[in-house]
Amino acid sequence: MASSDRPTLTIRARLGSDRSVTIAVLAMLAAVSFLPVLLTPIPAMVDYPNHLARMYILSQSGTPNANPHYEVAWAFYPNLGMDLLVPQMARLMSVENATRLFLLLSQLLIVGGALLLEWARKGRVHLAGFAALAFLYCLPFSWGFVNFEFGLGLTLWGIAVYLMLAEGPWPRRFVVNTVFVAALYAAHFFSLGIYGATLGLYELWRIRHHGISYRVAAARLGALAIPALVLFGIMHMTAGSIGSEGTSWFLGFKPIWPLRIMNGYNLTLSAMTGLALIISLLFAARRGVLKLEPAGIWLAIGFALLYLVIPSKLFGTSFVDLRVIPAAALILPAFCSLSLPNRAWRMAALAAISGIILINLAVVLAVWLPYRADYAAIIRSFEKIDRGSRVLVGSTGDHGDPPFADLTSYPMFYAPTLAVHYANAFVPNLFTEAGKQPVRPREAVRRLAIPYGGPVPSGLLTAIATGRPRADVPLFVRTWYQDFDYLYVLGPPAPNPLPDLLDELDTSERFVLYKIRRRS
Repeated sequence: MASSDRPTLTIRARLGSDRSVTIAVLAMLAAVSFLPVLLTPIPAMVDYPNHLARMYILSQSGTPNANPHYEVAWAFYPNLGMDLLVPQMARLMSVENATRLFLLLSQLLIVGGALLLEWARKGRVHLAGFAALAFLYCLPFSWGFVNFEFGLGLTLWGIAVYLMLAEGPWPRRFVVNTVFVAALYAAHFFSLGIYGATLGLYELWRIRHHGISYRVAAARLGALAIPALVLFGIMHMTAGSIGSEGTSWFLGFKPIWPLRIMNGYNLTLSAMTGLALIISLLFAARRGVLKLEPAGIWLAIGFALLYLVIPSKLFGTSFVDLRVIPAAALILPAFCSLSLPNRAWRMAALAAISGIILINLAVVLAVWLPYRADYAAIIRSFEKIDRGSRVLVGSTGDHGDPPFADLTSYPMFYAPTLAVHYANAFVPNLFTEAGKQPVRPREAVRRLAIPYGGPVPSGLLTAIATGRPRADVPLFVRTWYQDFDYLYVLGPPAPNPLPDLLDELDTSERFVLYKIRRRS
């Protein structure tokens, strides 16, 4: 062997060794990243208990144990990922385990889809796995947007398969696109939007890059859009819907969310890790070691514009713009290249991204594991509620918005909705919005329902009960002391605010349960 060949062989051997280390670290990080779901019967995600309560209703519909206050009403609308799958899975296991398995499947779709997309684009796995693990417990996912997470995982797989077929015969590409559009429509509407936006931008780049004629370009874009247009047409003809009305822009939050996206429980730590990641990416780009492909540039600009122009609340769904960030973070690595100059740089980059993943994971475990006792306590408290009762949920806070000062208390907001299963109760906070969930309150209690809303401030409840209500009191609580049988007050234990009206039945570190003495 010539001596001039030895340096090349040595470099290749080092690169192969580094690649093996990278794959081993990625596998280890993936294994520990799924531990929170495996170790907690009810994950401490804000919306998760509410979703679990709805799964119980769907699974028990038509049985002797069905909840008397709710009915199941299916219609042709999206956002039904878990509503369609979990009740079927619950035929083989408990509803609690089926719901948790759905969450685990969503996480596997996210990680596997990111890896497949990068492999489809580059022929190898490089960056996407680490990006997926870094965002596996980002704010939208850790707050329990489970259908969106499942849908986004499907989106990644759909984009990857489409790219594999992009240069092949159009009938095969059209069929595959139709299948994924239908699946994404059923799973989550905004995931379908991400899928359409990504492939639309990719096709526009491809048209410009390859100099495709207008006729062929129109045919490709039309074939991409036809399945979605057909579904929307069917939805319109069958009186389906996407959600309720309501569009709002909270422009002041748009510069903040990119720094608060990484973690849903500690915004300070989220800002630190997010800022560290942004600075690292900008530094790498400035040094020329991180580069976006031309198609990636189109996608990055498109995602940035989409984030800026999309409302924060759309069709009654909150935090819509926030969901664009993890979507971009999971898709763009497939269109990036990272070429670090030497082994020291590669190991430093590996240590940095591993540190961000492990820090976020440690926060998740620190929140989820103690909540096992909190959720067990509130489930035990349901034994003190008469079956079929009406249960109101209040809080010691001033409003029902996210408690940004202490987001670790946020996962308790919807825990009382589990009373719909354990006590066959009516809880007004259960998610029952037409166009999103196939469960709705029966006529007798419909006026008391708030399909989307947090706990009622206990100060407001006290003002109503003592004859000092505000002019803007919501209808469902104006006579709460007559309409409801029990009251949960979430937050640290505090003195009974209405001793002549409320009898304390149970207490824990995160709630107090009262029985309401009915009065006129």
